[in-house]
Amino acid sequence: MLSVARFHLLWLAPAVVLGALEVDLDSEDSIKAAAKEVAYDLMKYYHGNESGQIPGVLPGPPPAGDYYWWQGGALWGTMMDYWHYTGDETYNDVTFEAMQFQVGENKDYEPTNWTLSLGNDDQSFWGMSAMLGAEINFRDPPEGKPGWLYLAQAVWNTQAAPDRHDDTCGGGLRWQIFPGNNGYDYKNTIANGCFFNMGARLARYTHNDTYAQWAIKTWDWIMDMHYIDDKWNVYDGGHIPANCTDINKQQYSYNAAVLLLGAAYMYDYSNQSKEWEDRVNGLLDGMERVFFINGTLYEPSCEGGICKADMLSYKGYVHRWLAAATQVAPFCKDRVLKLLRSSAEAAVKQCTGGDNGRQCGFHWTTRVYDGQTGAGQQMDVLGALCSLLTANAKAPVTNSTGGTSVGDPNAGSRTTSLPENAEITTGDRAGAGILTAFILATTIGGAVWMGWD
Repeated sequence: MLSVARFHLLWLAPAVVLGALEVDLDSEDSIKAAAKEVAYDLMKYYHGNESGQIPGVLPGPPPAGDYYWWQGGALWGTMMDYWHYTGDETYNDVTFEAMQFQVGENKDYEPTNWTLSLGNDDQSFWGMSAMLGAEINFRDPPEGKPGWLYLAQAVWNTQAAPDRHDDTCGGGLRWQIFPGNNGYDYKNTIANGCFFNMGARLARYTHNDTYAQWAIKTWDWIMDMHYIDDKWNVYDGGHIPANCTDINKQQYSYNAAVLLLGAAYMYDYSNQSKEWEDRVNGLLDGMERVFFINGTLYEPSCEGGICKADMLSYKGYVHRWLAAATQVAPFCKDRVLKLLRSSAEAAVKQCTGGDNGRQCGFHWTTRVYDGQTGAGQQMDVLGALCSLLTANAKAPVTNSTGGTSVGDPNAGSRTTSLPENAEITTGDRAGAGILTAFILATTIGGAVWMGWD
């Protein structure tokens, strides 16, 4: 257990070799102290606040670094939760700057700089972090800057537009936004699950039933596609040329978790309907069976095989989203918190790596550091620790229970996600060859990753 004196020593002299991360899971103060150490180690991977760097993004994309644009949005959601659960404001300024810097030209988290690897799910991770900002009353932007609610509504509106929700496979969102991106012919659970999640949360926050009706429609489509089966296995998606019937039955923990959190919000919005309660319990049944081994979170899609950098961050989202679900659907609280505690205990045990002897790996079930460090692994353990602090944390607010974020129901709806083609001139053709050579050099790494659909 960390003493207060030792903790202050660590913060003032973080370069000292310290030994394993220590935490008493029965003490909120100890959990917060350990979370502060993990947060410090996590933020060492971020350089966007340094001279000459891009605010908001982690180093990348490959080959320039391990991380894609969407993981920046995931990082700031993690840091917002860190502040919400611990009260530590150390990283609030950099979080605020990052979330505002990446809003894009149309203030809808669709910046043109990242279109080569911009999927609906990528945009949604920034949108869900903005939604979290509204729900926990994170610092409101000044006048003239888009509020968190506005940004979440903008993302949702761009995705609800007809150019995103086409008739192929009977509806639903494609994985990718732009036709030139590999994966545009794939409709998957994470893209639609994020849209469902945001719709449920916007419905609860604004009391606007339009969002809820879209959430129900999206849930029904996912079920109709059999992306969720009768045993509550949650599969990844299907390809449009096969009418989305060639289901990829790979299971990823964040697919199930993003749906479970959305279902929990729908339970609260619907005045605790039995239907949504059953869906939360069903998804929890499936998650406990597939993703937890002896109470410890496990990612079957990559543990024992090859894990991409994005997969290495899924466990943190699972912990954070399951914890949030207990605040809006308290019937699952005892069951969920028991899982989160046992999983967090295993996670902390293996945080013995790095120069300071406390950085975290990914394979929690072994309780032994696996020699692999990264931003994803740190986000995972930070999410795990914060998930144990829900007891004294304020539940997500709404615009009638203390929410202060300014929104606009039409945000994002005045733009089109598909760029219109201007008339091609001779000058355009002359410059195309030069541009093509440059673009090819910068997209090879992204194309390889995008091929993993």
